[in-house]
Amino acid sequence: MSRLANKVAIVTGGAKGIGRHYSLALAAQGARVMIADVAEGADVVAEIGKAGGTAAATICDVADEASVKAMVAETIKVFGRIDILVNNAALYSVLTPRAFDEWDAELWDKVMAVNIKGSYLTVRHVAPHMIGQSSGKIINIASGTPYKGIPRMLPYVTSKGAIIAFTRALSRELGEHNICVNTLSPGLILSDTGLTNTAHIEEERVKIRNTRAFKRDAYPEDLLGALVFLASDDSNFVTGQSLVVDGGSVNN
Repeated sequence: MSRLANKVAIVTGGAKGIGRHYSLALAAQGARVMIADVAEGADVVAEIGKAGGTAAATICDVADEASVKAMVAETIKVFGRIDILVNNAALYSVLTPRAFDEWDAELWDKVMAVNIKGSYLTVRHVAPHMIGQSSGKIINIASGTPYKGIPRMLPYVTSKGAIIAFTRALSRELGEHNICVNTLSPGLILSDTGLTNTAHIEEERVKIRNTRAFKRDAYPEDLLGALVFLASDDSNFVTGQSLVVDGGSVNN
């Protein structure tokens, strides 16, 4: 039986990289998926449709409130409700590792605008629909990096640490409305977009693999069970938590 039958999910950044895998996994479990991305999502919509699922796509810049409002309105127009929000859109693969004092203020602000403000704006405009139906699942995508203090990616690590705090505080505010708010925190994942940043991958890949209890690389498929758990009724009494999926790296 499909665990997400009759549910509607929004996946920000759902057209490429790990987000594409999230979109496909939710659809495979019966959810109708709105792919909200600055990139075109038509290929993912077609892929989901070919597999027998239902999806739509809309262009959305999560750092722009008008764009977010339009995306949410389009989701309601197409699907009539919102049950699941996956706050996945983030700046990561385009960032080049550097020393803490080499990040210019403009780039710092851009990372914070997408990675933190973007999650806030989507919640701000999605949550009222969840409150109205007294149910919902918000899954904020953070990272294992705040737990370890990974160097040379300071704005990214800072932004993901903020997402963990954002989740914990938000869960207290939305709990009375029966809305679960949790964080999925992946370790270093070898996705198609992540592999474009060869400097960062080659700098960290072997080192991180050696810190894991499972001595192997991680791929998007390793995250999907945790994602579906947080999106499904199986996690109805779980909120304010950060589920780290990194092969045991943060235990070291």
